[in-house]
Amino acid sequence: MPLDRFNAFTDGVFAIAITLLVLELTVPAGEGRLLPALAEQWREFLGYLISFVFIGGIWVSHAGMTKLMRQADGVSYGIDLLMLLFVGILPFSTNLMVTHLSGPDVEAAVVIYGVNVLLASLTLSLLMFYIASERSLVVDGVADETLEAKVRQRWVVIALNVVAIAVAVVLPLAAVGLYLITTILALALPLIQLRRHRR
Repeated sequence: MPLDRFNAFTDGVFAIAITLLVLELTVPAGEGRLLPALAEQWREFLGYLISFVFIGGIWVSHAGMTKLMRQADGVSYGIDLLMLLFVGILPFSTNLMVTHLSGPDVEAAVVIYGVNVLLASLTLSLLMFYIASERSLVVDGVADETLEAKVRQRWVVIALNVVAIAVAVVLPLAAVGLYLITTILALALPLIQLRRHRR
């Protein structure tokens, strides 16, 4: 199956998901004071930041992996679509979390968001693991160590996400902070690896 269609569709879903995130931010009414009104939306801005960084990290990791591919097959298309299922619903779970961040169901909302992020991370890791195990999909000259390193770095992010979900059950606001740290790490690790690869 053509790799350009594989990447183009994936990039399109990532772009739409990020665009939908920003649509949840509302412009304050013109009658009141601007800065206090913006400060009241701190939950929405925090949710946008966390999800934007997470999608950015997944996109960088996905791009770094598919750069090593010569072609895609039916299984990789299927896993990719499953990953996009969880990425596509992220604007909804983000809105759910920020809406209930100060309500009685904050624990449930923060856990649901964490599970959404975890499932997206797991399916990306599954895609990377599958590609690494199917050498016929990989361009010639790519070392096994390179593929294994890409898969291995994802497990660090997943482990932190599982910890954050567990924390969300008792300390949901602390879990939101952990989500932010985890997503920043998910973006930083592939960027660092790309920089090392260039060197």
